[in-house]
Amino acid sequence: MEKDRITRRVLVLGSLALFASGCSSLRSADSPQSARTRIDPRYRRQEVAYYGGESPGTIVVNTEERYLYYVQGGGSAIRYGIGVGEEGRTLKGRAKIGRKAEWPSWTPTANMIRRKPHLAQYAGGVSGGLHNPLGAAALYLYQGGNDTMFRLHGTNEPWTIGQAVSSGCIRLTNDDIVDLYSRTPVGATVLII
Repeated sequence: MEKDRITRRVLVLGSLALFASGCSSLRSADSPQSARTRIDPRYRRQEVAYYGGESPGTIVVNTEERYLYYVQGGGSAIRYGIGVGEEGRTLKGRAKIGRKAEWPSWTPTANMIRRKPHLAQYAGGVSGGLHNPLGAAALYLYQGGNDTMFRLHGTNEPWTIGQAVSSGCIRLTNDDIVDLYSRTPVGATVLII
């Protein structure tokens, strides 16, 4: 009987975690191998031809296509599949990477809590780690020297890549955000179209 009660408690607590959402929901991360197999192949990272006018080192986010391009120059870019903000919840225009963090903590904004009151339970923040919705790393977007509250970050829900499901942040698989993080310095330009 005690064993059954513990099982129900774990089930209830696990269900609450599944319903939590901000830029993502709180859930344990999949293994990298499992995550790769659950992503539509067209959203896997690859080097592609790129003939836009942006300088090497620029990040171009095409929310409609659901791709992020890291411009390398010489007519090429690294293309990453992304998850984007729900309809009407995305940043557009130019920004700069104002700061970077590995295994960042996450705190829902006041607007997120107003839209989704159940997030109030996380108002004190969630520490970094596998359970955190920002995943393995985050690049913080700034405009005019101010934090926009939008991020390029990892996710513990890799199956959402290619979808419009976040509160506005751009999410990549944890493998992909680690790769992008290693290439991108603070001060890099980001163009979101």
